[in-house]
Amino acid sequence: MSPLDKKPAREAAARMIRSHSWRTALIVSSLAALVIVTPMIFFGNAVGHDFQSHLASWMEMAAQWRQGIILPRWAEWSNWGVGEPRFIFYPPASWILGAALGSVLPWRIVPGTLILVAVVIAGMTMWTLARPWLTEMQSYIAAVLFAANPYHLVTIYYRSDFAELLASALFPLIVVGALGVIRKDWRRVPLLAIVLGGIWLLNAPAAVVAMYALVLLLVVGCVLRRSAGPLIYGTIALAGGLGLAAFYVLPAAGEQRWVQVANAVEGRFTAERNLLFAQIYDANRPGIQAFNWKVSGVAVGIIVATAIAIFFSRRYIKQRSELWWLLLALAGASSFLMLPPSAFLWRHLPKLRFLQFPWRWLMPLDLALAFFVAAAISKIRAIWLFIVMLGLVLAAAAIVRDTRWESGSVPFVAEEIRSGHGYRGIQGFTPLNARVGEEYKERPLITTLDPKDGSSEPMQLNIEEWTAERRVFSAHTADAVTLVLHLLNYPAWEVRVDGQTTLTESDPDTGQIIVPLEKGSHQVEVRFRRTWDRTAGGVISVLSVVALIIAMLYTRRRPAVTIVK
Repeated sequence: MSPLDKKPAREAAARMIRSHSWRTALIVSSLAALVIVTPMIFFGNAVGHDFQSHLASWMEMAAQWRQGIILPRWAEWSNWGVGEPRFIFYPPASWILGAALGSVLPWRIVPGTLILVAVVIAGMTMWTLARPWLTEMQSYIAAVLFAANPYHLVTIYYRSDFAELLASALFPLIVVGALGVIRKDWRRVPLLAIVLGGIWLLNAPAAVVAMYALVLLLVVGCVLRRSAGPLIYGTIALAGGLGLAAFYVLPAAGEQRWVQVANAVEGRFTAERNLLFAQIYDANRPGIQAFNWKVSGVAVGIIVATAIAIFFSRRYIKQRSELWWLLLALAGASSFLMLPPSAFLWRHLPKLRFLQFPWRWLMPLDLALAFFVAAAISKIRAIWLFIVMLGLVLAAAAIVRDTRWESGSVPFVAEEIRSGHGYRGIQGFTPLNARVGEEYKERPLITTLDPKDGSSEPMQLNIEEWTAERRVFSAHTADAVTLVLHLLNYPAWEVRVDGQTTLTESDPDTGQIIVPLEKGSHQVEVRFRRTWDRTAGGVISVLSVVALIIAMLYTRRRPAVTIVK
């Protein structure tokens, strides 16, 4: 057989091997995910700190889809029905996925299904990173270790932060993209932008971590290559990622002055008060100190395990020099930023304080841990593999044993929304001059306010429409009256009385919208208008998509750089 005849055969064999490897990675990642969600089959859902807020948001988004609102902005049933602009400030991707799953599956299994999806994605992205650098078996081990890493277990069982879990699952692709940019594989620039945009649309704190991590990787790459090229092209990717997510990022940044988001980074939420083993005193929430010590113990264990793995994998510096040094820098920076000496960085680096909790840097640290442990297990020595897996299983068992399990949260939240009773809001997303409390419970949709004696004026009301973003009613009054709507005031709300725009005012005690009416019959319309920042963000996102498509078509024509092991 001639060499020309052998070439197609070799290419077919290579394709078969790649297909087999991909399927095996998917199988091992799926098995890791199944092991993680198996306790939920027997004990119910793991109800962590953020479980009900995510569940309520999924259900509310699904309900607003039925109203014809594709991308909700106002959470109608939050704060027991007076609402809040939750969907403006919290990234939409994870809640869209949860709502989509809830539209086709029973709500009680949606949390476990979303966890399953996230963990499988985490395993596959880690395998994608490890495959060119490690042996086939080592890449599978790296995939499993990252998919079921300790911080993912903490996020799943203690915190129920589904959005952060999904964002963490994409982190290996940040390293893949950074490596491509450093090696002048320009096809990685659009990929990197897409991944960054995806993380921004999943979880804002994770996006801040991703941005800082990427800048660090690019700076190290510039040092290794002795060129500023990686930082230049990486900056283009950063801009592209922000551009893709601009329809969320721009309104969220521009409208922060209208809500109490500053409270989310003050007091017990400041990063300096949440460093590892920090003393946190809160009489109203005594469990905060206990949780900080639990996650601190997990973090110290991960730091020590990563250091040991780095030591034993040092023999691979020559073969895998760039990736080894990149992950070493990432592991070192992640570890330092969780320790007390880093407090000055948390006070001065831009936007870093919005992470609130320094232990969120466990996301990239666990990525480094998975790679270094897999790299250190040379020739798959059974004893080392057994020790690693045993440690992971024992840590998982301890976390599962300490988890709060219940099966009543899902039907409870579903009934609260179905009945229109509502649920508790989030203080950081509450408009100014309003409160998160139970004083809004059981209040009528429309009532009257008399500054003299509080008595109700005689009137007739006819509610024609009362949806998340539009309220229409008619009123006939015998005297001038001031109406109080069961709706928190927010600058995006526009009130029209008899077709004329009226300046919105707030009840000084509750922050609800008040509408003064003269004697007679009136038609009132209250609608959630599109603000300029939402329009500008949408335009930027569309332009960014077009630019990325052009960039992808252009870079496909350029030769790829082959990574040699």
